[in-house]
Amino acid sequence: MKSRKTIRIKAVAQTGAIIVIACLLAVCTNILRDSGLPLVGDWSADSRFADNSGQSLVIGLTEASRMHAENKAVFVDARPESQYNQGHIKGALCLPWQEADRRFMEVAGRLEGGKTIICYCDGENCELSHELALFLEDMGFEDVRVLVNGWTKWRRAGLPTQKEDRENG
Repeated sequence: MKSRKTIRIKAVAQTGAIIVIACLLAVCTNILRDSGLPLVGDWSADSRFADNSGQSLVIGLTEASRMHAENKAVFVDARPESQYNQGHIKGALCLPWQEADRRFMEVAGRLEGGKTIICYCDGENCELSHELALFLEDMGFEDVRVLVNGWTKWRRAGLPTQKEDRENG
């Protein structure tokens, strides 16, 4: 008769073997599938914030602030209007992503003119600016960029901001 200790050791070994075999089968199946998931991915901002062709839309703070100072870009705030009213990049247009379809015509004329369009929101993982940039590209604008975590970076750098005056805004 086998001892309980021997049975436990054998059970743990068999469980480990089953897990290893299951993982190997899963990896092999994933590799052989046409639509397999990548085992290693690029999760950088450049790859996450890309257009449909895979081209990065990311613009750095230095370049964005230079373009702002030289009036070579139009900044578009993708955050909800309530956040825009609390503070935004000076001169930025308010086009909340959730309302882009409905409010696009309000700002469309101000996006013309060959300037770079720089969309921003707030937070490293905020997707609003990326979604808005893709929307604007779909609407025919060619030079659209994303300033990742734009609002926070802009404020921390002490760059020009403004708040909406509710009486005059």
